[in-house]
Amino acid sequence: MTGRARARSRGRARGQETAAPGVSKASEPAPVPAPSAEAGLVGRGRQKRGPGPFTEEAALQISAGFQQMKLGERGGRRRDFHDTGINTRQVMEHVKDSKTGSSGAVINLTANYSRILSRPEWVLFQYHVDFKPVMDSRRLRSALLFQHEEVLGPARSFDGALLFLPHRLHNKETVVCSQTRNGENVQITITLTNELPPTSPVCIQFYNIIFRRILRILNMQQIGRNYYNPDDPLEISQHSLTIWPGYATTILRYESSIMMCMDVSHKVLRSETVLSFMANLERKCQGQNYHEMCEKELVGLIVLTKYNNKTYRIDGIAWDHTPINTFKKGSADISFKDYYKNQYALDIKDANQVLLVSHVKKMVITGDAPPGPAMLVPELCYLTGLTDKMRKDFTIMKDLSAHTRLNPDQREKRLTSFLSNIQRNAEAQTEMTKWGLSFDKQLLKLTGRVLGGERLFQGSQWYDYNPQTADWSREMRGLSVISSPPLNCWLLFHTKRNSSEAQSLLQSLNKVSAPLGIRMQRATVIEYEDHALTLLRALQHNVSPQIQMVVVILPNNNKDRYDTVKKYLCLDCPTPSQCVVGRTLSRPQALMTVATKIVLQMACKMGGELWSVEIPLKQLMIVGIDCYHDTTAGKRSIGALVASLNPTMSRWYSKCVLQHQGQEIMDGLKTALSGALKDYHKFNNCLPARIIVYRDGVGDGQLQSVVNYEVSQIMDCIRSMEQDYKPKLSVVVVKKRISSRFFTYFQDRLTNPPPGTVIDTEVTRPEWYDFYIVSQAVRSGSVSPTHYNVVYDTSGLKPDHMQRLTYKLCHMYYNWQGIIRVPAPCQYAHKLAFLVGQSIHKQPNAQLDDFLFYL
Repeated sequence: MTGRARARSRGRARGQETAAPGVSKASEPAPVPAPSAEAGLVGRGRQKRGPGPFTEEAALQISAGFQQMKLGERGGRRRDFHDTGINTRQVMEHVKDSKTGSSGAVINLTANYSRILSRPEWVLFQYHVDFKPVMDSRRLRSALLFQHEEVLGPARSFDGALLFLPHRLHNKETVVCSQTRNGENVQITITLTNELPPTSPVCIQFYNIIFRRILRILNMQQIGRNYYNPDDPLEISQHSLTIWPGYATTILRYESSIMMCMDVSHKVLRSETVLSFMANLERKCQGQNYHEMCEKELVGLIVLTKYNNKTYRIDGIAWDHTPINTFKKGSADISFKDYYKNQYALDIKDANQVLLVSHVKKMVITGDAPPGPAMLVPELCYLTGLTDKMRKDFTIMKDLSAHTRLNPDQREKRLTSFLSNIQRNAEAQTEMTKWGLSFDKQLLKLTGRVLGGERLFQGSQWYDYNPQTADWSREMRGLSVISSPPLNCWLLFHTKRNSSEAQSLLQSLNKVSAPLGIRMQRATVIEYEDHALTLLRALQHNVSPQIQMVVVILPNNNKDRYDTVKKYLCLDCPTPSQCVVGRTLSRPQALMTVATKIVLQMACKMGGELWSVEIPLKQLMIVGIDCYHDTTAGKRSIGALVASLNPTMSRWYSKCVLQHQGQEIMDGLKTALSGALKDYHKFNNCLPARIIVYRDGVGDGQLQSVVNYEVSQIMDCIRSMEQDYKPKLSVVVVKKRISSRFFTYFQDRLTNPPPGTVIDTEVTRPEWYDFYIVSQAVRSGSVSPTHYNVVYDTSGLKPDHMQRLTYKLCHMYYNWQGIIRVPAPCQYAHKLAFLVGQSIHKQPNAQLDDFLFYL
């Protein structure tokens, strides 16, 4: 009997009344009908009842001390409203009046923002609504309240307790009466509690809710955080993929006005259901380890249920649950099969399939029981996104890019068309007009500044690169690196079928190493059988403490062999290593380029210094922090800290800490920072006078934790070093996952801004010391800027200096001869955390702390 058949049998044997472990029998399955649009504004904008309007002074009081506003008990997503009420700029005297820089050449830009316009003296009125007798159903409360349209007017938004109107009712307290279908009389008391100006956090949330109504009016479907148009799909039939075009939108308060940031989004859907995926997997497994393989492949994936256009994350598989099991719906029991038949007119064909478990994140009213997990039917769930195999398929990625990768001109046209569609839609305009709101018809125009190109130091000389390409791979040819330990004792492992590639690599390494000033003796060549276990034995028998470097030619992209190499050489026998796939070495025309990159990686993994830029600040330590979640180890957090050790930022201390799920990431990184400071002292005979921390990996809504918790932990760590040690400290949150895009005109067409473009006006936030930098040059598509938010700063550096230093550090990533999107220590920290989370799952050996072994 196969694993799937056994699961079916168990499901039948246990009967229809059972519930999967941890699943509430009283919980409904996931596809609960979405609330009506009128119920859109729920407690996320809720404030406690109290006299007086919301004033600017009150807003400052909320922000002071980094207090985050209590957003109530509202369900739904918080993405649009994260970080509301966190004001870090007001305590920084040197940027309190101005945070804009002045260096660089001025450049005219267009941004994917549109201003929100409101009528003069626009105010949103907030009312609290009481029902007597108490009505439990929110839908019933809405129906009873909306019987009085002549009192309320056509524009209203009600969440069951709070009512928002664009006008003031005649009396502060209004009492009306309604009647239920059963003839029961209900008294409704509507009490004014707040008058909210356009800039209040509640109004910002309200704008987003109104705009979501507009998107639904345009027949767009919400999937996850964004809205997509299912009526205009792009079919890629040769790969069984469908692309839904859509938009990501966020309305927030910026420097001079309230604006909507909008960007083009695409949802990739697969025609394959989870059930068919499981059936194919079962055939491959032939009944062996089927459960284990299913959970490995499916847990963590996002699926789409087309009957309600919702996405869910698969968190588990209920092997003893099938569609014939029942759950409580109200006071009655109903099977999953009957539920979908009654609710969506869907006939489930396979009554013996097991069910999927999704822990839906849902806010609940205080005192209510938390909802049970959502139970999903694999037959009705469609896989979204791409598998790793698909991502490695050049043809698939090329065809997808042809539809989804938009250059600035194409992106601007799509966004302008989006705004035009809103303007032309009569129903959408009616909805906005009754609230006294409108959108600017044009995308935002603003100015930025382009910083000059940096000079690079290499081979005892300074040289310039082409700032338009942001690449110096050609300029560095023939120049020796700053320093590199001589490579006298190293090993090269290969399989029998890769023997010719191994010899070609050795010859090429010998040719390219001399001009780079890297002295390299011939390697000891070892042949191993094509198996992870024999590769491990070969490493165990040949790698000794005298070995400086191990190079392994892998026959393919098999992750097991790569993990075997990294686990052994990072944990048991600490030795820098370099893996390369044999196919990469099989193209003679590219071999010299590949060999150059390999020899540079080998050099910096042993402690070599490749190039540097001018860093004028003295006794400076730069720290990069990133984190990763290891899905194979119960989603535990992996924090990585990388810190500079010398004035040229070319030597780095690296430390990784593993923590259990739910632990604050900075708990372990405190120890890592202490180690970095001690190592800095060993290199320089002093502690740094200035520390700048770039904190990457901060998700939506986590800024509060960084400000309130992590900064204090960093300061505690610094204070523990020496008595009276008080260095200047800056903490900068680095954010890459943003929707902001910037374009500039070149020869009458929109194009990407050049590398070094800084934006610190208009689209920055007034309560933050923040700026954007476009540091990359991309060959196709639209370049993505990086957002920097200085959340703590006692350094007193001028905005110009902070921006310039950040841009300089984007030049110092040794794995790429060009400018990268984030400061080098952030990328190093990401690489370290990723290696540990993906391959070795343990803390690397401390003997590797002073080496970039993870590149």
